Amino acid sequence: MKNKELAQKIKELRIRKGFSQEQLAETAQINLRTVQRIEGGETEPRGDTLKRIANALQVTPDELIDWTEQEDNKFLACLNISALSFIAFPLLGIIIPLAIWILKKDKIRNTNEIGKRLLNFQISWCLTLFLGYAFVIFSKIFEIEIPFPNISLLNFSGVELLLFMVPVLYLMNGVLIVVNSIRSYNGKNVFYKPAFRFLK
Repeated sequence: MKNKELAQKIKELRIRKGFSQEQLAETAQINLRTVQRIEGGETEPRGDTLKRIANALQVTPDELIDWTEQEDNKFLACLNISALSFIAFPLLGIIIPLAIWILKKDKIRNTNEIGKRLLNFQISWCLTLFLGYAFVIFSKIFEIEIPFPNISLLNFSGVELLLFMVPVLYLMNGVLIVVNSIRSYNGKNVFYKPAFRFLK
């Protein structure tokens, strides 16, 4: 593994643990300058230094050394496909990809970025769906007039129009997932829009 790759992994783990460089040096019982040089890619930790850093970050030395990002387009396609679980229940389209993303985001190249885009879209999609349902339910309970004109061609009222949008939302989500699964498998960028950026 190149110094810079190992340096980046150590830095990411340190930040994830909420450690400053000083805290890592103190916990690992090594010199602060050593930590700075390692994270700067100037030197690679070996032997006792590697063990001390791994212990401080609560990983094994082998995990630290082997923690390289692999390319696996099949996995990325499966990550996208996992969001199709929204068909069974909308929140599953968030929960299942989220679990996969958390487990693999640092181990397979592009998982972090694709996972964020996928999750941002699924969260946005669920919010849109649930707000639409809530709007319809409250309008019925409180007999609120929905300010949509009747659509003469289809004879849709406002509520009927909102209910008609549900299968359209499902179809849009399904198509985007399938298209992006194919794009991931072929090593291309994914696009999940429109979406709010909940995960940055």
